[in-house]
Amino acid sequence: MGSVFGVLGPVVAWDDEGEPIPLKGPRHRAVLARLIVARRRVVPVTRLVADLWDDPPPDAVGAVRTFVAALRRALEPTRPPRAPARLLVTEGPGYALRAAPDAVDAWRFEQAVTTGPPEPARLTEALGWWRGPAYAEFADEHWARAERARLTELRLHAVERRAEAQLALGRAAEAVPELDSHVAEHPWREDAWRLLALALYRTGRQGDALAVLRRARTLLAEHLGVDPGPRLRRLESDILHQDRGLAAPADATARVWAQAAEAYDRTVGAGARARLESTVGLLRNLAVTGGGGLEAARGHRTAAIAAAEELGDPELTARVIGAYDVPAIWTRSDDPEQAAQVVAAAERALAGLPPGAPEAARARLLATIAVESRGVRSARGPLAAAEAERIARRLDDPALLAFALNGVFMQAFERAGLASYRDGIGAELVALSSRHGLVTFEVLGHLVRVQALGALGDFGAADRHASAADRLAERNELPLVSVFTDWYRVLREAAGGRVPAAEEEAAYRAAAARLDDVGMPGLRRGLLPLALLSVRVRHGLPVLGEADRGDVEWGPYEPWVRPFVLLAEGRGAQAAEAVGRIPEPPPDLLLEAMWCLVARAAVAVGDRRAADRARRALAPAAAELAGAGSGLITLGPVAGFLAELGA
Repeated sequence: MGSVFGVLGPVVAWDDEGEPIPLKGPRHRAVLARLIVARRRVVPVTRLVADLWDDPPPDAVGAVRTFVAALRRALEPTRPPRAPARLLVTEGPGYALRAAPDAVDAWRFEQAVTTGPPEPARLTEALGWWRGPAYAEFADEHWARAERARLTELRLHAVERRAEAQLALGRAAEAVPELDSHVAEHPWREDAWRLLALALYRTGRQGDALAVLRRARTLLAEHLGVDPGPRLRRLESDILHQDRGLAAPADATARVWAQAAEAYDRTVGAGARARLESTVGLLRNLAVTGGGGLEAARGHRTAAIAAAEELGDPELTARVIGAYDVPAIWTRSDDPEQAAQVVAAAERALAGLPPGAPEAARARLLATIAVESRGVRSARGPLAAAEAERIARRLDDPALLAFALNGVFMQAFERAGLASYRDGIGAELVALSSRHGLVTFEVLGHLVRVQALGALGDFGAADRHASAADRLAERNELPLVSVFTDWYRVLREAAGGRVPAAEEEAAYRAAAARLDDVGMPGLRRGLLPLALLSVRVRHGLPVLGEADRGDVEWGPYEPWVRPFVLLAEGRGAQAAEAVGRIPEPPPDLLLEAMWCLVARAAVAVGDRRAADRARRALAPAAAELAGAGSGLITLGPVAGFLAELGA
């Protein structure tokens, strides 16, 4: 098995026999802890020096190498002299700890808490691994702070997840003592108060349940100055009215889920490869729930891919990567770094597939590359999309073709004016998915058509597809869909030109409030300021108001807005320089909108070269509404901007 490491408490290590490994002095343990925090990634020697000393001594690099050498001798005592280390390895400019995924208690804990259905016995075992605060002796070190906070939050979440599982299994009495202690130690966790009150109610202690809710209300008001959130308020109302929904679960769904989860844990070994593939199936379903579900799915997907690669089986890795066929409608990645990692893993799996491997596995890897490289100008994305589509059509596999078409859509932004082409992709997705019961891809098809038809100004047809998407989402519990359809309806009213600017701005602010907890930072960042800017452009108001100068978070749209900020500040020369440096917009749903901003800025500063760039780029989209292809905002007809350029 090799060395096992513990960081859920003081940092320790154990050998194969479970005996403690002597780690010498505090700096040796600090090096080990810092490498564990890095989660198998390389930490440069210079980074280790900076982390170990506030004022490094002259021989700091040599000291770090001495610490590493001592750790290697302790962790691999049977390694022959001059043989390369297998655990604490030298790589490039630094060191990495190549511990197995289950060799660090914190990594095992995260896997137990976040993977699979919540099973009380498994969560109780995992919580028992904690021996004290995470990385206990390094509480004051800046490099440990974020990981300590993350693990602490994960432990608190595990306590609440276990209680929720106990309640779902009708074991409310078991949950009460632990929850009572939990809220005493962490009184600001509203979900813990909710679970405690519900557990008390289900054990026949209605008065105690209401007292708990009153205590929570008082603490939140006195110490934080806030009222309880909607879930706590709703629970109090339900208890007062003795709502039937508060009764202990007796429905078949909860029972079947709990029984199946327990049977799976009993029969499928913890290290079985089947667990990885089952996990990806759960993550795929989790991703479409929105909010925390989407964020959790994203993080655990990367971990699942890494675990598959460690097993050295390219076909298994291909299945794990390709099984996550979650439909994607927004063309900017929520986590570009993670997307690049997924693309790199898919490329490695493609290269490692043996002759005779299933063509479908290859197509799913290609479709993944096409989807995850969205919004990036490269030759690989479009080529991967086209090849995935060819294979899927040849195999006559509807689910594979739907996934491949998602990749084709994501790569359909290499130039302006392609709304009609994308509408065709959406139409095929709707027809294909409705025939074969592929609900999430049918929703995707409708949303693609909402966007494309909006760009073409056909709002009557776009309305019908928005309503169809909403109906499917309601029947199939897909809450993220309404985020896009709500924004579309604001755009729809705005494009009609009959709503005052102040009302449009208020509607966009209300729509933006929904983005705070949907788990899509790639959509949220900079979108509200851009939407407000679009209102002013269409209403002929100053492009930027007083509130839009200074510290507004423009996110990824900043290079195209910067000239207007400078002009609003009276810095004309700097604005002209900024226009000359404006980059080509990324190939995404706001391509035409960004080019229209280039056009307006070029006219404002008299930059003929930038104006010519914008004219050439926008000419194919002359009949479209700029930005409406996003389904979110519009700057108005592209033809108007072309006319400005012509004048």
